[in-house]
Amino acid sequence: MSRSQPYRMGNGSRSLVWINSGYKPPNLHKWGPGVRDVFALHYIVSGKGTLETQNGSFSLQAGDSFIIFPGSEIFYYPHSHDPWEYVWIEFKGEEAGDLLSMTELTAEQPIVTNAGFDFEPWYRIGDEGDVRYFQSLRAEAKLRLLLSYYMEYYPKEAEQEQTDHVRLAKQYIHHNYWNSAINVSDIVYNVKIDRSHLFRLFKAATGMSVLSYLTAYRIQRASELLKSSSLSIKSIAYSVGYKDQLYFSKAFKKATSYTPSEYMMLHSSSADRLTEQ
Repeated sequence: MSRSQPYRMGNGSRSLVWINSGYKPPNLHKWGPGVRDVFALHYIVSGKGTLETQNGSFSLQAGDSFIIFPGSEIFYYPHSHDPWEYVWIEFKGEEAGDLLSMTELTAEQPIVTNAGFDFEPWYRIGDEGDVRYFQSLRAEAKLRLLLSYYMEYYPKEAEQEQTDHVRLAKQYIHHNYWNSAINVSDIVYNVKIDRSHLFRLFKAATGMSVLSYLTAYRIQRASELLKSSSLSIKSIAYSVGYKDQLYFSKAFKKATSYTPSEYMMLHSSSADRLTEQ
């Protein structure tokens, strides 16, 4: 039994997209060998079974989980005398890989053993019958919640601190870049970590300082507005956190080698040429 969504609206490749979810009662169903083009996460409710991949054979029992990664050849089948019962969910999107990278699940080690937490209720994601758009949004919210539990119970320990603090710093910047008053001290305060420690983690993860990342993100957003909006340069500067238009122009040229006016004209000319074609 499965539940699936018949359509999507407005999701880019980065989005985390729920596709199907369902329940498989104890039987002798098997799949493969073959590959899938989505992520498929399974949780064993009862019984036993085996997952075979290019990296080995894995025996599973109640409380264990396994995942199929896109493009990875797999074969899975139940125990002949104690067939497994499981719940499953399929999803895709670049963000899916980002979230899974914060867990122990990898293509080389696609299983995790019983952590003493019952994941089954959190797999109950889809609604019966037709799935409307607002229901698919709820399904994706529930999928995030499910993956958050895997991040909690099976964290990738070696990278957990770096991942969490750097992610929080980036998130704060993405949400507040427009505010000309924010500074590095605000970011440090909201991430709740020692300043020098955050700087070391951020530099190791991104190759740049926190301040450089804030500037780069502001310039990126300004570039998008210069290409796609009819706002004045003064309005664009203010929209990305620069009260001083002259200072913004200098920062933009340093980052792109173009003044904002030149950049706007360049992309306006490119758009005109595409229209003419």
